[in-house]
Amino acid sequence: MAVSKFLKGTMLLTAATFLSKFLGMIYVIPFESFVGQTGGALLSYAYTPYNILISFSTLGVPLAVSKFVSRYNSLGDYETGRRMFKSGLQFMSITGVLAFLLLYFSAGAIAPLVVTDQLKGNSIEDVAMVIRMISFALLIIPAMSIVRGFFQGYESMAPTAVSQVIEQIVRIAFLLIAVFLVIEVYNGSKATAVGFASFAAFIGAIASVGVLWFYWKKRKPYLDSQVEQQETSYNIPMKDLYKELLAYAGPFVLVGIATPLYQLIDQFTFNRTMADIGLGNITETAYAAINLYGHKLVIIPVTLATGLSLALLPAITKSFTEDSPKQLYRQINQALQIIVLLILPAVVGMSLLSYEAYATFYGVEGTNLSLTGSLLAWYAPVALFYGLFTVTSSILQGINQQRFAVISLGAGLLIKATLNIPLIHLFGAKGAIFGTGLAVITAVLLNLWKIRAAASFPYRHLLKRSLLVLILTFAMVIIVSITKWLLGLVGLSYEEGRFAAVMVLFISAGVGGLFYLWLSYQTTLLERVLGGRVSVLDRFLKRKKN
Repeated sequence: MAVSKFLKGTMLLTAATFLSKFLGMIYVIPFESFVGQTGGALLSYAYTPYNILISFSTLGVPLAVSKFVSRYNSLGDYETGRRMFKSGLQFMSITGVLAFLLLYFSAGAIAPLVVTDQLKGNSIEDVAMVIRMISFALLIIPAMSIVRGFFQGYESMAPTAVSQVIEQIVRIAFLLIAVFLVIEVYNGSKATAVGFASFAAFIGAIASVGVLWFYWKKRKPYLDSQVEQQETSYNIPMKDLYKELLAYAGPFVLVGIATPLYQLIDQFTFNRTMADIGLGNITETAYAAINLYGHKLVIIPVTLATGLSLALLPAITKSFTEDSPKQLYRQINQALQIIVLLILPAVVGMSLLSYEAYATFYGVEGTNLSLTGSLLAWYAPVALFYGLFTVTSSILQGINQQRFAVISLGAGLLIKATLNIPLIHLFGAKGAIFGTGLAVITAVLLNLWKIRAAASFPYRHLLKRSLLVLILTFAMVIIVSITKWLLGLVGLSYEEGRFAAVMVLFISAGVGGLFYLWLSYQTTLLERVLGGRVSVLDRFLKRKKN
Protein backbone atom coordinates (compact mmCIF):
# COMPACT_ATOMS: atom_id res chain seq x y z
CA MET A 1 0.00 0.00 0.00
CA ALA A 2 1.35 3.38 -0.98
CA VAL A 3 1.06 5.58 2.04
CA SER A 4 2.62 8.88 2.94
CA LYS A 5 6.11 9.06 4.39
CA PHE A 6 5.15 10.12 7.89
CA LEU A 7 2.88 7.08 8.27
CA LYS A 8 5.61 4.65 7.19
CA GLY A 9 7.88 5.95 9.95
CA THR A 10 5.67 4.53 12.69
CA MET A 11 4.14 1.54 10.91
CA LEU A 12 5.83 -0.90 13.28
CA LEU A 13 4.76 0.99 16.39
CA THR A 14 1.19 1.33 15.13
CA ALA A 15 1.04 -2.39 14.35
CA ALA A 16 2.37 -3.24 17.80
CA THR A 17 -0.13 -0.90 19.45
CA PHE A 18 -2.95 -2.46 17.45
CA LEU A 19 -1.82 -5.98 18.36
CA SER A 20 -1.58 -4.99 22.00
CA LYS A 21 -5.10 -3.52 21.95
CA PHE A 22 -6.40 -6.56 20.08
CA LEU A 23 -4.95 -8.92 22.67
CA GLY A 24 -6.44 -6.70 25.35
CA MET A 25 -9.83 -7.21 23.74
CA ILE A 26 -9.51 -10.97 23.18
CA TYR A 27 -8.50 -11.88 26.73
CA VAL A 28 -11.71 -10.49 28.21
CA ILE A 29 -13.64 -13.30 26.50
CA PRO A 30 -12.33 -16.06 28.82
CA PHE A 31 -11.97 -13.53 31.64
CA GLU A 32 -15.68 -12.67 31.47
CA SER A 33 -16.62 -16.34 31.44
CA PHE A 34 -14.77 -16.78 34.76
CA VAL A 35 -15.79 -13.63 36.66
CA GLY A 36 -18.89 -12.35 34.87
CA GLN A 37 -20.16 -8.79 34.64
CA THR A 38 -19.57 -7.86 38.29
CA GLY A 39 -15.99 -9.13 38.08
CA GLY A 40 -15.46 -6.96 35.00
CA ALA A 41 -16.81 -3.95 36.86
CA LEU A 42 -14.44 -4.69 39.74
CA LEU A 43 -11.41 -4.79 37.45
CA SER A 44 -12.52 -1.53 35.84
CA TYR A 45 -12.71 0.13 39.29
CA ALA A 46 -8.99 -0.62 39.71
CA TYR A 47 -7.80 0.35 36.24
CA THR A 48 -9.43 3.79 36.08
CA PRO A 49 -7.50 5.48 38.94
CA TYR A 50 -4.43 3.44 37.99
CA ASN A 51 -4.42 4.81 34.43
CA ILE A 52 -4.83 8.35 35.71
CA LEU A 53 -1.92 8.01 38.11
CA ILE A 54 0.26 6.56 35.36
CA SER A 55 -0.38 9.68 33.32
CA PHE A 56 0.33 11.99 36.23
CA SER A 57 3.37 10.06 37.45
CA THR A 58 4.97 10.19 34.02
CA LEU A 59 3.78 13.77 33.34
CA GLY A 60 3.87 13.03 29.63
CA VAL A 61 7.66 12.84 29.90
CA PRO A 62 8.27 9.63 27.88
CA LEU A 63 6.83 11.02 24.64
CA ALA A 64 8.27 14.43 25.41
CA VAL A 65 11.70 12.80 25.80
CA SER A 66 11.22 11.35 22.30
CA LYS A 67 10.73 14.83 20.87
CA PHE A 68 13.49 16.29 23.06
CA VAL A 69 16.10 13.66 22.13
CA SER A 70 15.16 13.87 18.46
CA ARG A 71 15.62 17.65 18.47
CA TYR A 72 19.07 17.65 20.03
CA ASN A 73 20.21 14.67 17.97
CA SER A 74 19.33 16.63 14.83
CA LEU A 75 21.58 19.42 16.15
CA GLY A 76 24.45 16.94 16.57
CA ASP A 77 24.32 17.16 20.40
CA TYR A 78 23.84 13.55 21.54
CA GLU A 79 25.19 14.20 25.02
CA THR A 80 22.31 16.51 25.95
CA GLY A 81 19.79 13.79 25.13
CA ARG A 82 21.72 11.27 27.24
CA ARG A 83 21.92 13.70 30.17
CA MET A 84 18.17 14.22 30.08
CA PHE A 85 17.58 10.48 29.77
CA LYS A 86 19.64 9.65 32.87
CA SER A 87 18.12 12.44 34.93
CA GLY A 88 14.61 11.65 33.69
CA LEU A 89 15.05 7.99 34.60
CA GLN A 90 15.83 8.94 38.19
CA PHE A 91 12.96 11.42 38.28
CA MET A 92 10.46 8.88 36.91
CA SER A 93 11.60 6.30 39.46
CA ILE A 94 10.76 8.75 42.25
CA THR A 95 7.38 9.70 40.80
CA GLY A 96 6.56 6.02 40.35
CA VAL A 97 7.20 5.29 44.01
CA LEU A 98 5.12 8.30 45.05
CA ALA A 99 2.27 7.26 42.76
CA PHE A 100 2.36 3.73 44.19
CA LEU A 101 2.20 4.99 47.76
CA LEU A 102 -0.64 7.38 46.93
CA LEU A 103 -2.79 4.76 45.23
CA TYR A 104 -2.05 1.98 47.71
CA PHE A 105 -2.87 3.98 50.80
CA SER A 106 -5.83 5.86 49.30
CA ALA A 107 -7.59 2.68 48.19
CA GLY A 108 -9.59 2.54 51.39
CA ALA A 109 -10.84 6.09 50.82
CA ILE A 110 -11.63 5.59 47.13
CA ALA A 111 -13.64 2.39 47.52
CA PRO A 112 -16.63 3.87 49.48
CA LEU A 113 -16.98 6.54 46.78
CA VAL A 114 -17.41 3.83 44.14
CA VAL A 115 -19.78 1.31 45.78
CA THR A 116 -21.83 0.99 48.93
CA ASP A 117 -22.63 -2.08 50.95
CA GLN A 118 -26.30 -1.56 50.06
CA LEU A 119 -25.63 -2.32 46.39
CA LYS A 120 -25.78 -5.90 45.22
CA GLY A 121 -22.41 -6.93 43.86
CA ASN A 122 -18.88 -5.97 44.84
CA SER A 123 -18.15 -4.85 48.40
CA ILE A 124 -16.11 -1.87 49.56
CA GLU A 125 -13.39 -4.26 50.73
CA ASP A 126 -13.25 -5.92 47.30
CA VAL A 127 -12.77 -2.58 45.53
CA ALA A 128 -10.05 -1.47 47.95
CA MET A 129 -8.23 -4.78 47.55
CA VAL A 130 -8.03 -4.72 43.72
CA ILE A 131 -6.87 -1.08 43.75
CA ARG A 132 -4.03 -2.00 46.12
CA MET A 133 -3.07 -4.99 43.97
CA ILE A 134 -2.78 -2.95 40.78
CA SER A 135 -0.82 -0.15 42.45
CA PHE A 136 2.42 -2.20 42.43
CA ALA A 137 2.77 -1.72 38.66
CA LEU A 138 3.31 2.01 39.29
CA LEU A 139 6.70 1.16 40.80
CA ILE A 140 7.99 0.15 37.36
CA ILE A 141 5.98 1.67 34.53
CA PRO A 142 7.01 5.37 34.75
CA ALA A 143 10.75 4.59 34.58
CA MET A 144 10.14 1.92 31.95
CA SER A 145 8.21 4.36 29.77
CA ILE A 146 11.02 6.88 29.62
CA VAL A 147 13.34 4.22 28.17
CA ARG A 148 10.81 3.69 25.39
CA GLY A 149 10.70 7.44 24.78
CA PHE A 150 14.50 7.60 24.56
CA PHE A 151 14.64 4.92 21.87
CA GLN A 152 11.83 6.61 19.92
CA GLY A 153 13.88 9.81 19.96
CA TYR A 154 16.46 7.90 17.92
CA GLU A 155 13.66 6.87 15.53
CA SER A 156 14.03 3.32 16.83
CA MET A 157 10.52 1.97 17.30
CA ALA A 158 11.37 -1.72 17.73
CA PRO A 159 12.19 -1.57 21.48
CA THR A 160 8.86 0.13 22.23
CA ALA A 161 6.91 -2.12 19.88
CA VAL A 162 8.41 -5.43 21.05
CA SER A 163 8.34 -4.54 24.75
CA GLN A 164 4.74 -3.40 24.44
CA VAL A 165 3.60 -6.67 22.88
CA ILE A 166 5.63 -8.84 25.28
CA GLU A 167 4.25 -6.88 28.24
CA GLN A 168 0.70 -7.53 27.07
CA ILE A 169 1.28 -11.23 26.36
CA VAL A 170 2.88 -11.88 29.76
CA ARG A 171 0.22 -9.84 31.56
CA ILE A 172 -2.63 -11.70 29.89
CA ALA A 173 -1.02 -15.12 30.39
CA PHE A 174 -0.49 -14.47 34.10
CA LEU A 175 -3.99 -13.01 34.44
CA LEU A 176 -5.81 -15.93 32.85
CA ILE A 177 -3.74 -18.60 34.59
CA ALA A 178 -4.23 -16.91 37.96
CA VAL A 179 -7.97 -16.46 37.45
CA PHE A 180 -8.34 -20.08 36.34
CA LEU A 181 -6.42 -21.41 39.34
CA VAL A 182 -8.33 -19.26 41.84
CA ILE A 183 -11.79 -20.05 40.44
CA GLU A 184 -11.49 -23.59 39.11
CA VAL A 185 -8.71 -25.20 41.17
CA TYR A 186 -8.87 -23.54 44.57
CA ASN A 187 -12.58 -22.56 44.50
CA GLY A 188 -11.67 -19.02 45.50
CA SER A 189 -13.86 -15.95 45.24
CA LYS A 190 -14.29 -13.81 42.15
CA ALA A 191 -12.89 -10.86 44.07
CA THR A 192 -9.66 -12.77 44.78
CA ALA A 193 -9.41 -13.76 41.13
CA VAL A 194 -9.85 -10.15 39.99
CA GLY A 195 -7.23 -9.08 42.53
CA PHE A 196 -4.68 -11.35 40.88
CA ALA A 197 -5.87 -10.13 37.48
CA SER A 198 -5.05 -6.56 38.47
CA PHE A 199 -1.66 -7.61 39.87
CA ALA A 200 -0.87 -8.98 36.40
CA ALA A 201 -0.05 -5.40 35.32
CA PHE A 202 3.02 -5.57 37.58
CA ILE A 203 4.13 -8.92 36.12
CA GLY A 204 3.74 -7.63 32.56
CA ALA A 205 5.78 -4.53 33.39
CA ILE A 206 8.65 -6.68 34.66
CA ALA A 207 8.66 -8.59 31.34
CA SER A 208 8.75 -5.31 29.42
CA VAL A 209 11.72 -4.09 31.45
CA GLY A 210 13.59 -7.27 30.52
CA VAL A 211 13.02 -6.62 26.80
CA LEU A 212 14.12 -2.99 27.07
CA TRP A 213 17.26 -4.02 29.01
CA PHE A 214 18.15 -6.42 26.19
CA TYR A 215 17.84 -3.65 23.59
CA TRP A 216 19.83 -1.22 25.75
CA LYS A 217 22.75 -3.62 26.19
CA LYS A 218 22.70 -4.39 22.46
CA ARG A 219 22.69 -0.75 21.30
CA LYS A 220 24.67 0.97 24.04
CA PRO A 221 28.05 0.73 22.21
CA TYR A 222 26.59 2.53 19.18
CA LEU A 223 24.92 5.18 21.35
CA ASP A 224 28.17 5.74 23.26
CA SER A 225 30.12 6.15 20.02
CA GLN A 226 27.77 8.92 18.89
CA VAL A 227 28.37 10.85 22.11
CA GLU A 228 32.14 10.41 21.80
CA GLN A 229 32.23 11.57 18.17
CA GLN A 230 29.97 14.61 18.51
CA GLU A 231 31.52 18.00 17.78
CA THR A 232 28.75 20.24 19.18
CA SER A 233 27.66 20.50 22.81
CA TYR A 234 25.31 23.17 24.11
CA ASN A 235 26.04 22.49 27.82
CA ILE A 236 22.56 23.65 28.81
CA PRO A 237 21.92 23.66 32.59
CA MET A 238 19.71 20.82 33.74
CA LYS A 239 17.17 23.29 35.12
CA ASP A 240 16.67 24.77 31.66
CA LEU A 241 16.49 21.32 30.08
CA TYR A 242 13.65 20.36 32.42
CA LYS A 243 11.78 23.56 31.59
CA GLU A 244 12.00 22.71 27.90
CA LEU A 245 11.06 19.08 28.49
CA LEU A 246 8.00 19.87 30.60
CA ALA A 247 6.86 22.41 28.00
CA TYR A 248 6.72 19.51 25.52
CA ALA A 249 5.14 17.14 28.03
CA GLY A 250 1.85 18.80 28.94
CA PRO A 251 -0.25 17.89 25.90
CA PHE A 252 0.86 14.27 26.01
CA VAL A 253 -0.58 14.04 29.52
CA LEU A 254 -3.90 15.38 28.31
CA VAL A 255 -4.16 13.00 25.36
CA GLY A 256 -3.46 9.99 27.56
CA ILE A 257 -5.59 11.01 30.51
CA ALA A 258 -8.79 12.21 28.81
CA THR A 259 -10.61 8.86 28.62
CA PRO A 260 -9.69 7.73 32.18
CA LEU A 261 -10.93 11.07 33.54
CA TYR A 262 -14.31 10.61 31.87
CA GLN A 263 -14.43 7.08 33.28
CA LEU A 264 -13.45 8.36 36.73
CA ILE A 265 -16.49 10.63 36.75
CA ASP A 266 -18.61 7.56 35.91
CA GLN A 267 -16.88 5.59 38.63
CA PHE A 268 -17.85 8.11 41.32
CA THR A 269 -21.39 8.88 40.07
CA PHE A 270 -22.78 5.95 38.09
CA ASN A 271 -23.58 3.33 40.72
CA ARG A 272 -25.12 5.71 43.26
CA THR A 273 -27.23 7.47 40.65
CA MET A 274 -28.47 4.21 39.18
CA ALA A 275 -29.43 3.08 42.69
CA ASP A 276 -31.25 6.37 43.28
CA ILE A 277 -33.48 5.77 40.25
CA GLY A 278 -34.21 2.18 41.24
CA LEU A 279 -31.74 0.43 38.92
CA GLY A 280 -29.23 -0.72 41.54
CA ASN A 281 -29.80 -4.36 40.56
CA ILE A 282 -28.27 -3.84 37.09
CA THR A 283 -25.80 -1.05 37.78
CA GLU A 284 -22.58 -3.09 37.81
CA THR A 285 -23.62 -5.03 34.71
CA ALA A 286 -24.23 -1.74 32.91
CA TYR A 287 -21.01 -0.19 34.25
CA ALA A 288 -18.92 -3.14 33.08
CA ALA A 289 -20.65 -3.13 29.69
CA ILE A 290 -19.68 0.51 29.15
CA ASN A 291 -16.31 0.98 30.80
CA LEU A 292 -14.67 -2.43 30.37
CA TYR A 293 -16.25 -4.92 28.02
CA GLY A 294 -17.81 -2.42 25.62
CA HIS A 295 -14.83 -0.08 25.81
CA LYS A 296 -12.50 -2.93 24.83
CA LEU A 297 -14.46 -3.34 21.60
CA VAL A 298 -14.89 0.28 20.58
CA ILE A 299 -11.30 1.28 21.38
CA ILE A 300 -9.86 -0.95 18.64
CA PRO A 301 -10.61 1.52 15.81
CA VAL A 302 -9.15 4.31 17.96
CA THR A 303 -5.80 2.52 18.03
CA LEU A 304 -5.02 3.83 14.57
CA ALA A 305 -5.58 7.36 15.87
CA THR A 306 -3.00 6.74 18.57
CA GLY A 307 -0.46 5.63 15.98
CA LEU A 308 -1.28 8.62 13.83
CA SER A 309 -0.84 11.07 16.68
CA LEU A 310 2.68 9.74 17.26
CA ALA A 311 3.48 10.00 13.57
CA LEU A 312 1.91 13.41 13.08
CA LEU A 313 3.89 15.45 15.54
CA PRO A 314 7.34 15.54 13.86
CA ALA A 315 5.91 16.19 10.39
CA ILE A 316 3.50 18.93 11.43
CA THR A 317 6.04 20.57 13.73
CA LYS A 318 8.54 20.70 10.88
CA SER A 319 6.05 22.16 8.40
CA PHE A 320 4.83 24.73 10.91
CA THR A 321 8.37 25.73 11.90
CA GLU A 322 9.45 26.05 8.27
CA ASP A 323 6.33 28.13 7.51
CA SER A 324 5.13 25.78 4.77
CA PRO A 325 1.34 26.24 4.92
CA LYS A 326 0.49 24.09 1.90
CA GLN A 327 2.40 21.11 3.28
CA LEU A 328 0.98 21.73 6.75
CA TYR A 329 -2.59 21.82 5.44
CA ARG A 330 -2.02 18.63 3.46
CA GLN A 331 -0.72 16.79 6.53
CA ILE A 332 -3.54 17.99 8.78
CA ASN A 333 -6.11 17.11 6.12
CA GLN A 334 -4.66 13.65 5.65
CA ALA A 335 -4.60 12.85 9.34
CA LEU A 336 -8.18 13.93 9.97
CA GLN A 337 -9.46 12.28 6.79
CA ILE A 338 -7.88 8.93 7.68
CA ILE A 339 -9.66 9.00 11.03
CA VAL A 340 -13.00 9.64 9.35
CA LEU A 341 -12.30 7.13 6.55
CA LEU A 342 -11.52 4.23 8.87
CA ILE A 343 -13.25 4.90 12.18
CA LEU A 344 -16.64 6.20 11.00
CA PRO A 345 -17.69 3.03 9.13
CA ALA A 346 -16.21 0.86 11.89
CA VAL A 347 -18.24 2.45 14.68
CA VAL A 348 -21.43 2.63 12.60
CA GLY A 349 -21.03 -1.04 11.77
CA MET A 350 -20.44 -1.87 15.43
CA SER A 351 -23.59 -0.01 16.42
CA LEU A 352 -25.58 -1.89 13.80
CA LEU A 353 -24.17 -5.24 14.98
CA SER A 354 -23.90 -4.40 18.68
CA TYR A 355 -26.00 -7.30 19.99
CA GLU A 356 -24.18 -9.79 17.76
CA ALA A 357 -20.79 -8.35 18.79
CA TYR A 358 -21.51 -8.50 22.52
CA ALA A 359 -22.95 -12.01 22.25
CA THR A 360 -19.96 -13.17 20.20
CA PHE A 361 -17.33 -11.95 22.62
CA TYR A 362 -19.11 -12.37 25.96
CA GLY A 363 -21.82 -14.93 25.33
CA VAL A 364 -25.59 -14.83 25.54
CA GLU A 365 -26.23 -16.42 28.91
CA GLY A 366 -25.76 -14.23 31.97
CA THR A 367 -24.88 -11.04 30.08
CA ASN A 368 -28.33 -9.38 30.05
CA LEU A 369 -27.91 -8.86 26.34
CA SER A 370 -30.94 -6.62 25.95
CA LEU A 371 -29.12 -4.12 28.19
CA THR A 372 -25.47 -4.65 27.25
CA GLY A 373 -26.06 -4.83 23.49
CA SER A 374 -28.06 -1.62 23.59
CA LEU A 375 -25.33 0.16 25.57
CA LEU A 376 -22.68 -0.94 23.07
CA ALA A 377 -24.80 0.41 20.20
CA TRP A 378 -24.88 3.85 21.82
CA TYR A 379 -21.26 3.81 22.99
CA ALA A 380 -19.62 2.78 19.69
CA PRO A 381 -20.00 6.19 17.94
CA VAL A 382 -18.12 7.87 20.78
CA ALA A 383 -14.98 6.10 19.50
CA LEU A 384 -14.91 8.39 16.47
CA PHE A 385 -14.59 11.42 18.72
CA TYR A 386 -11.99 9.73 20.93
CA GLY A 387 -9.89 9.33 17.79
CA LEU A 388 -10.47 12.89 16.66
CA PHE A 389 -9.55 14.23 20.10
CA THR A 390 -6.28 12.31 20.06
CA VAL A 391 -5.29 13.59 16.64
CA THR A 392 -6.46 17.20 17.07
CA SER A 393 -4.57 17.41 20.37
CA SER A 394 -1.41 16.26 18.60
CA ILE A 395 -1.98 18.81 15.85
CA LEU A 396 -2.24 21.55 18.48
CA GLN A 397 1.09 20.37 19.88
CA GLY A 398 2.63 20.53 16.42
CA ILE A 399 1.53 24.14 15.85
CA ASN A 400 2.61 25.30 19.33
CA GLN A 401 -0.92 25.61 20.69
CA GLN A 402 -0.58 22.85 23.26
CA ARG A 403 -1.90 24.97 26.12
CA PHE A 404 -5.29 25.17 24.47
CA ALA A 405 -5.69 21.42 24.95
CA VAL A 406 -6.06 22.19 28.66
CA ILE A 407 -9.03 24.42 27.88
CA SER A 408 -10.73 21.95 25.54
CA LEU A 409 -10.28 19.00 27.90
CA GLY A 410 -11.41 21.13 30.85
CA ALA A 411 -14.56 22.13 28.98
CA GLY A 412 -15.30 18.50 28.21
CA LEU A 413 -14.78 17.43 31.80
CA LEU A 414 -17.02 20.24 33.04
CA ILE A 415 -19.82 19.07 30.75
CA LYS A 416 -19.35 15.44 31.80
CA ALA A 417 -19.27 16.27 35.53
CA THR A 418 -22.24 18.64 35.30
CA LEU A 419 -24.55 16.56 33.10
CA ASN A 420 -23.69 12.97 34.03
CA ILE A 421 -26.08 12.60 36.96
CA PRO A 422 -29.01 14.47 35.30
CA LEU A 423 -28.58 12.43 32.10
CA ILE A 424 -28.54 9.14 34.04
CA HIS A 425 -31.73 10.24 35.79
CA LEU A 426 -33.31 10.94 32.38
CA PHE A 427 -32.01 8.03 30.30
CA GLY A 428 -30.73 5.44 32.76
CA ALA A 429 -27.36 3.83 31.99
CA LYS A 430 -27.32 5.37 28.50
CA GLY A 431 -27.14 8.79 30.17
CA ALA A 432 -23.50 8.17 31.12
CA ILE A 433 -22.70 7.47 27.45
CA PHE A 434 -24.51 10.63 26.37
CA GLY A 435 -22.52 12.61 28.93
CA THR A 436 -19.22 11.24 27.62
CA GLY A 437 -20.26 11.82 24.02
CA LEU A 438 -21.21 15.45 24.63
CA ALA A 439 -17.97 16.02 26.53
CA VAL A 440 -15.68 14.56 23.86
CA ILE A 441 -17.55 16.28 21.01
CA THR A 442 -17.16 19.61 22.79
CA ALA A 443 -13.42 19.08 23.24
CA VAL A 444 -13.01 18.09 19.58
CA LEU A 445 -14.97 21.09 18.29
CA LEU A 446 -12.89 23.43 20.42
CA ASN A 447 -9.66 21.85 19.15
CA LEU A 448 -10.83 22.16 15.54
CA TRP A 449 -11.74 25.81 16.09
CA LYS A 450 -8.31 26.53 17.55
CA ILE A 451 -6.53 24.78 14.67
CA ARG A 452 -8.45 26.96 12.22
CA ALA A 453 -7.73 30.13 14.19
CA ALA A 454 -4.03 29.44 14.79
CA ALA A 455 -3.07 27.93 11.43
CA SER A 456 -5.78 29.46 9.17
CA PHE A 457 -6.65 25.87 8.26
CA PRO A 458 -9.58 25.57 5.79
CA TYR A 459 -12.05 22.76 6.52
CA ARG A 460 -13.89 22.79 3.17
CA HIS A 461 -11.84 19.93 1.71
CA LEU A 462 -12.21 17.86 4.88
CA LEU A 463 -15.97 18.36 4.93
CA LYS A 464 -16.32 17.30 1.29
CA ARG A 465 -14.34 14.09 1.89
CA SER A 466 -16.26 13.41 5.11
CA LEU A 467 -19.55 13.75 3.23
CA LEU A 468 -18.37 11.15 0.73
CA VAL A 469 -17.35 8.82 3.57
CA LEU A 470 -20.80 9.33 5.11
CA ILE A 471 -22.50 8.41 1.83
CA LEU A 472 -20.39 5.26 1.45
CA THR A 473 -21.06 4.34 5.06
CA PHE A 474 -24.81 4.70 4.50
CA ALA A 475 -24.53 2.35 1.52
CA MET A 476 -22.63 -0.09 3.75
CA VAL A 477 -25.41 0.10 6.35
CA ILE A 478 -27.96 -0.92 3.72
CA ILE A 479 -25.87 -3.92 2.66
CA VAL A 480 -25.26 -5.04 6.27
CA SER A 481 -28.97 -4.68 7.10
CA ILE A 482 -29.96 -6.78 4.08
CA THR A 483 -27.34 -9.41 5.00
CA LYS A 484 -28.68 -9.61 8.58
CA TRP A 485 -32.24 -9.94 7.26
CA LEU A 486 -31.29 -12.76 4.89
CA LEU A 487 -29.43 -14.60 7.64
CA GLY A 488 -32.49 -14.22 9.86
CA LEU A 489 -34.62 -15.93 7.21
CA VAL A 490 -32.48 -19.07 7.55
CA GLY A 491 -32.67 -19.00 11.34
CA LEU A 492 -29.37 -17.30 12.16
CA SER A 493 -29.90 -14.77 14.95
CA TYR A 494 -27.87 -13.78 18.01
CA GLU A 495 -30.85 -14.81 20.14
CA GLU A 496 -30.28 -18.43 19.10
CA GLY A 497 -26.94 -18.63 20.90
CA ARG A 498 -23.29 -17.71 20.68
CA PHE A 499 -22.48 -19.71 17.54
CA ALA A 500 -25.31 -18.06 15.63
CA ALA A 501 -24.14 -14.64 16.87
CA VAL A 502 -20.61 -15.37 15.64
CA MET A 503 -21.91 -16.36 12.21
CA VAL A 504 -24.12 -13.28 11.86
CA LEU A 505 -21.38 -10.94 13.09
CA PHE A 506 -18.59 -12.19 10.87
CA ILE A 507 -20.69 -12.68 7.75
CA SER A 508 -22.45 -9.31 8.07
CA ALA A 509 -19.31 -7.40 9.08
CA GLY A 510 -17.29 -9.15 6.38
CA VAL A 511 -19.78 -8.36 3.63
CA GLY A 512 -20.20 -4.78 4.83
CA GLY A 513 -16.46 -4.20 5.27
CA LEU A 514 -15.56 -5.57 1.84
CA PHE A 515 -18.35 -3.56 0.22
CA TYR A 516 -17.14 -0.36 1.88
CA LEU A 517 -13.55 -1.11 0.87
CA TRP A 518 -14.63 -1.74 -2.72
CA LEU A 519 -16.63 1.50 -2.85
CA SER A 520 -13.73 3.47 -1.34
CA TYR A 521 -11.38 2.01 -3.91
CA GLN A 522 -13.65 2.50 -6.92
CA THR A 523 -14.37 6.13 -6.00
CA THR A 524 -10.58 6.70 -5.59
CA LEU A 525 -11.29 7.82 -2.01
CA LEU A 526 -8.65 5.48 -0.60
CA GLU A 527 -5.80 6.72 -2.77
CA ARG A 528 -6.77 10.37 -2.29
CA VAL A 529 -6.86 10.07 1.50
CA LEU A 530 -3.83 7.81 1.90
CA GLY A 531 -1.74 9.87 -0.49
CA GLY A 532 -1.07 7.31 -3.20
CA ARG A 533 -2.30 4.30 -5.14
CA VAL A 534 -3.22 1.20 -3.16
CA SER A 535 -1.00 -1.28 -4.96
CA VAL A 536 -2.33 -4.38 -3.17
CA LEU A 537 -5.89 -3.60 -4.27
CA ASP A 538 -4.66 -2.60 -7.73
CA ARG A 539 -3.34 -6.12 -8.22
CA PHE A 540 -6.33 -7.81 -6.62
CA LEU A 541 -8.97 -5.87 -8.54
CA LYS A 542 -6.93 -5.71 -11.77
CA ARG A 543 -7.18 -1.96 -11.85
CA LYS A 544 -4.98 -0.27 -14.42
CA LYS A 545 -2.61 2.41 -13.20
CA ASN A 546 -2.73 5.80 -14.82
